[in-house]
Amino acid sequence: MRVVIALGGNALLRRGQALTADNQRRNVELAAEALAPIARDHQLVISHGNGPQVGLLALQGAAYQPESVLPLDILDAETEGMIGYLIEQELVNRLPRQRRCATLLTQIEVDRDDPAFQHPAKPIGPVYEQLEADKLVRDRGWCVARDGAHYRRVVPSPIPRRILEMSVIELLINQDVVVICTGGGGIPVLRRADGSLIGVEAVIDKDLASSLLARTLQAHAFLMLTDVDAVYRDWGTPKAQPIRRLSPRQAARFSFAPGSMAPKVRAAVEFVEYGGGIAGIGALGDAVSILRGESGTLISRNPSDSASSKP
Repeated sequence: MRVVIALGGNALLRRGQALTADNQRRNVELAAEALAPIARDHQLVISHGNGPQVGLLALQGAAYQPESVLPLDILDAETEGMIGYLIEQELVNRLPRQRRCATLLTQIEVDRDDPAFQHPAKPIGPVYEQLEADKLVRDRGWCVARDGAHYRRVVPSPIPRRILEMSVIELLINQDVVVICTGGGGIPVLRRADGSLIGVEAVIDKDLASSLLARTLQAHAFLMLTDVDAVYRDWGTPKAQPIRRLSPRQAARFSFAPGSMAPKVRAAVEFVEYGGGIAGIGALGDAVSILRGESGTLISRNPSDSASSKP
């Protein structure tokens, strides 16, 4: 079975944790433990978030040399390599020697007329108190938005249109290689009038990019693993209840938090409607049981299906 798994940024770095190398490696170790059984039994492609990491690099760059801050596409590439390296190493440590892994920097084409460039909404980096956030707006010219009780920087997040390294990803999968790609939503690029490519200042939503990846690969299952055990109705209220099975039509009846669960549900629905497979959303530690249809939230055309029933 061909499985695409998207690791949420909060699955790799828990909320409130310091962005240290030790913390990130410890969390990647837990991710590798959860994914290794799937990698042993299936064709596996892994993507991951990078919001906290890319935001920190941008902040460090601004503090060190504010007149020559690296653009977000460069920072996307840096974090894709850094996180991919950690995942690849920890996964290889847990797999048979003949099972190979590869991390691939992945460019994703976006539309220059995407309205996201006029309305930044993708949160990146650490959380701030209001006074600190206001200062960053004044000093750096950043856009910020509320994130729960705190504030975070927000940047443009255009819709992913095409994964440029898809033929290489397919080649690796067909050679039984576990592929880590499309990290942080991939590196956003625009196509010039002459057909050449140029990076753009943005961060693509990781879940939407991963859904595009899963659809293009014709995956049987697409899992989004995060720090919550399922999709909930009435989240944040005393009436909150997990939703275990959903069809795309049923999902349209609910309202989910923008910038949090809403992109995941949207990505799952797009995969199911256009790819025909089964999508799962849930906790990282439940990866195997989500694939079996025993945990998390499963979204499919027929909600009684489970991912493990696929060949």
